[in-house]
Amino acid sequence: MNAITWEKNKLGFIGVGYMGRPIAQRLLESGFKLTAYDRNRGKAEELVRYGGTVAESVAGLSSSCNVVLSCLPSDETVLNVYKEQDGVFANAHRGSLVIDLSTVYPETSQELSRLGSERGVEVLDVTISGSTPAAERGLLTLFGGGDKACFEAAEPIFRAIAQKYFYLGPSGSGATMKLVANTLLGIGMQAIAEAVALGEKAGLDRNRLLDVLSQTAVVAPAHMGKLQRAMKSDYSPQFPLRLMNKDFGLILNLAAAVGARMPAAGAAFEINARQSDEGAEQDFSAVILRMEKEAHLDFTGEGRIRKIANKGGQS
Repeated sequence: MNAITWEKNKLGFIGVGYMGRPIAQRLLESGFKLTAYDRNRGKAEELVRYGGTVAESVAGLSSSCNVVLSCLPSDETVLNVYKEQDGVFANAHRGSLVIDLSTVYPETSQELSRLGSERGVEVLDVTISGSTPAAERGLLTLFGGGDKACFEAAEPIFRAIAQKYFYLGPSGSGATMKLVANTLLGIGMQAIAEAVALGEKAGLDRNRLLDVLSQTAVVAPAHMGKLQRAMKSDYSPQFPLRLMNKDFGLILNLAAAVGARMPAAGAAFEINARQSDEGAEQDFSAVILRMEKEAHLDFTGEGRIRKIANKGGQS
């Protein structure tokens, strides 16, 4: 496959949500011709000011573009968009390339690759690591799976939207790597939430605690900005809690399938789900709120926990 360039290729983009919109915008600003489709037409129309056009349907988009990108919220949505009669595969031209940026189960990516092959369409699973601000600045990290030659041909696209991009292996490898990375993202945020709640409970000033913690080597770059936003009680979604909740489900399903024990991920999923069940659209860092709230509750087991901790300190 020849290298994809803005001069000779027309891109289609399906799913203009939290991550899809800034990615599509950067592609337009880099000179690519791009047509967008979203079930919420208004979201796609926001790209017109940057030179984008709006497709009336998935079928219309797929038949008019030779590279189709998608950034969708669930496995079910991805499969429907690609498999249905008015979907991508039924309408795409042979020789087209699909780049699915969605976070899905690896088997879903493998199924897309198989179905695409039957139609003469190459499929890459290229998953995203990074939040909305990183997408806006073109600082994402990408994990790719699928045919290596196709991945290399798509590098001009990756350079427009990402700071780093990695080829991991055959179909499903990008999806797997995303779940590996988000394991650390989710568990790390839960660990921070517990540490913050501990510090507050022990009498440290909340804002000073958050500020100092954000400047230590033990906090990953992906979490640093979350602590600064928590100081202002800003939990507006950059990476929504509900999506982290979904990803935890995918992570634990994969762990069960391959026989990997993940007790920390299971515990973090439980807290994440508890906060998500409250229904507000919050950032995944809102688990800090959850742990602060629980730290101030009078648990019946609190005395027992204190005794165990004291006993552990005796020699």
